[in-house]
Amino acid sequence: MQPDRTPELAALLDRRILVLDGAMGTQIQQRKLSEDAFRGPAACGLSGHAHDLRGDNDLLALTQPTIVREIHDAYFEAGADIVETNTFSATSIAQADYGLAARARELNRGAAAIARSCADEWTKRTPSRPRFVAGALGPTNRTASISPDVNDPAARNVTFDELAAAYREAAAGLIEGGVDLLLIETVFDTLNAKAALFGIATLFDELGAKLPLAVSGTITDASGRTLSGQTPEAFWNSVRHADPLLVGLNCALGAALMRPYIEEIARVSDTYVSCYPNAGLPNPMSETGYDETPAETSRLVGEFARAGFVNLVGGCCGTTPAHIRAIAEAVEGVAPRKVPRSAPLRAAA
Repeated sequence: MQPDRTPELAALLDRRILVLDGAMGTQIQQRKLSEDAFRGPAACGLSGHAHDLRGDNDLLALTQPTIVREIHDAYFEAGADIVETNTFSATSIAQADYGLAARARELNRGAAAIARSCADEWTKRTPSRPRFVAGALGPTNRTASISPDVNDPAARNVTFDELAAAYREAAAGLIEGGVDLLLIETVFDTLNAKAALFGIATLFDELGAKLPLAVSGTITDASGRTLSGQTPEAFWNSVRHADPLLVGLNCALGAALMRPYIEEIARVSDTYVSCYPNAGLPNPMSETGYDETPAETSRLVGEFARAGFVNLVGGCCGTTPAHIRAIAEAVEGVAPRKVPRSAPLRAAA
């Protein structure tokens, strides 16, 4: 387990706006990998696996680690301070779709080890600018708050305890692989996120140590709410008990429509604020699925920075190393958001 780098991260977040990486899926899709490529060499034990595996991007940490490493390197080279592990759907719940639930911990550990190696190599190149690894914990493909059956509002296809156990297992693998912080991201159902926080807290108690946490929600439409119905302020108040180092928004609307919601998060929260939007709204006719250019995305994110909303910026769906390079340039020299004095103490905890 990595040492708790909260003081180091907090000091950096006070000093300058840090840069997160961009989309992993976009970079993988551009490689147009075959089913055989997803299964990998025979040593991976998947040549006779009964389920189709193409599209299980998280699996590439085991079957195509060189590709994952190349993507991390490209983002670090573009200016990222932090890269996310390739584990957005690496919980046992999400991996059950591919018949790989039993390998979830292994997927998380392997992905974290790749990112850790890349970060350490880049830190060696420029010791004055340390690089970090965020263990990505996506929302899963199930929701604890919403019925999957329109004819039965009380129905659920997952329980809080099942989610907590799955997140605990994934977090354990990420910690074993060497992440610096855990990022619960793309939260469309805050009850799922609370299960993740509970599972992680249980794990920290078992380990007798902890790592910094980041929580990032997703506003799903112009109503300004998450899919489970919360405003940004309500979302913050639902997760603040976990004392996250960072809270913010990602995905969904893209930066053009995200501004009032990230402004609200910045207004109500007493911790550091993150923002990593999509490259605009989805466009199925586009090669990458998104149309927003690096210049457009960086202009919008740069305005968030100058308005004093953010401490960490990056990109989500559709963004590329070119987007991250442009974002890094747009926020360079811009002062980070000042955290209210009511919470001075994440930096010295």
